[in-house]
Amino acid sequence: MTYAVFMGMVAVDMGKVAVLLCASALALACAPASAPASAGNVASTQRYIQANYTLVRAGAAKLPTVRVVLRNTRAQIERECANAALNSPQNPQSTELSNEIIGAIVLAAYRTGIPAGNAYIRAAGGLRWSNSRLTSTISSYVGKLKVLRALAPPNVCADVRAWVSSGYRTLTQSTVRFDQQFMPNWVAIGELPTQLLAPYVSSSQRSLLKRSNQLEWQLTEFEVNDGVNTWSAIMDALGVSP
Repeated sequence: MTYAVFMGMVAVDMGKVAVLLCASALALACAPASAPASAGNVASTQRYIQANYTLVRAGAAKLPTVRVVLRNTRAQIERECANAALNSPQNPQSTELSNEIIGAIVLAAYRTGIPAGNAYIRAAGGLRWSNSRLTSTISSYVGKLKVLRALAPPNVCADVRAWVSSGYRTLTQSTVRFDQQFMPNWVAIGELPTQLLAPYVSSSQRSLLKRSNQLEWQLTEFEVNDGVNTWSAIMDALGVSP
């Protein structure tokens, strides 16, 4: 993944959040009063909106702690293996190492909020709706969080040194396995499929949805600023070109 692609992905995330902010109001305002809203759908929606809000609120509250964790993660890598890949080539292996570094940053951040993540998984994991697409969307998101929760942080310095020792030709199996698990499951904190939820949302829940969207925007801004800056600094310190 190149820096431009990473930034592009972040820009897409920001765009998605902005769209959600607009779509949330539009979808909820335009949902017909006669929309199908069985007791089961309404109950699942109520529990899910509360679970998602609790998750993103906890994530936003942890941002000062996450900022320190990212600073420490960067400092540790710089201390242990600065310039380990100085003058290394840009090739498919360097891109895989870039992905591993992104994963190390993301997992370091996520691990500050393990209790909140576990509470969300318990609350949302068993929810079901008559709309199979909505159920699948939530189940998929919960599944990805479970993978990230169980994924061990990579040893970036060891993996970079091994790549250098191979003449920049071969990655460790740990890098390959980590990227195969991390990249497909990398998700932001918070999941609000607003248009799918809209038929089952009560008027009393709309303010909670609005606050959730605002918190998700705050988390995305943090990723754009602190997350990308940390990744860029580590790449520069190691001498790895994405």
